[in-house]
Amino acid sequence: MNNLAVEATDKTRSPVYPSRGLARIGIIVPVSNTNLEPDMALLRPEGVSLHFARAGGYDLDQVPDGEQMRKFALATLDDVVDSINATQPDVILYGCTSATLAHGPKFDQEFTQRIQQKTGVPTITAAGALVDSLNELGVTDIAFSSPYVESLNAEAIQFLADSGFNTVSSAYVGSDLGNYGQSALTPDQVFDLGARADSPDAQAIVLSCTDMRAVEIIEPLQDTLGKPVVCSNGALMQWAKKQIDC
Repeated sequence: MNNLAVEATDKTRSPVYPSRGLARIGIIVPVSNTNLEPDMALLRPEGVSLHFARAGGYDLDQVPDGEQMRKFALATLDDVVDSINATQPDVILYGCTSATLAHGPKFDQEFTQRIQQKTGVPTITAAGALVDSLNELGVTDIAFSSPYVESLNAEAIQFLADSGFNTVSSAYVGSDLGNYGQSALTPDQVFDLGARADSPDAQAIVLSCTDMRAVEIIEPLQDTLGKPVVCSNGALMQWAKKQIDC
């Protein structure tokens, strides 16, 4: 056996190598998103492989607001789910936070169930993963920030309120960014956004958006603020690792 391999615990699987063999994570990502895939590569546990399918159905030239995201959520879902399911993943992650934040928790749960029923695979959305991470922390009062337009921020805060979390402070990025403007925010800008959102009453900071470079600044922001920071991509991988037990 190649000396890079270790014996697989599941004998039906191939031997486990650093890049694959333990589990497969299927990830649905919006077509213009350029940060989710690199973040998942940073967070990937050894022996786990990542498999992506890109979902369209929104206008790349428009500023993404709640209405656009509501349309996007269902636009090409069935075809994309079929595409990712062809990789035989162990879990499926839906990598657009605002697509279901804009609809509310009931839609988010039904949306997740729709994918699970179609594939038979444990599934979570980025919005659902944020809720799961906050529940794990046992917090109720949060600070919220994102690169969204203010109207979508309000819908996101309402989603979190309906999920049991009180937003005590928040920060707006300062202008209505398009799809590519969101992804172009630097880690330093994301750090500043999270820091501006904080308040003494917040028990945790939420950085919402899978196309925002938050993963790289989680640790320094936590060290600076002295409280946990949850981001969409980190929450997705945290949930996936629980499902595959690694």
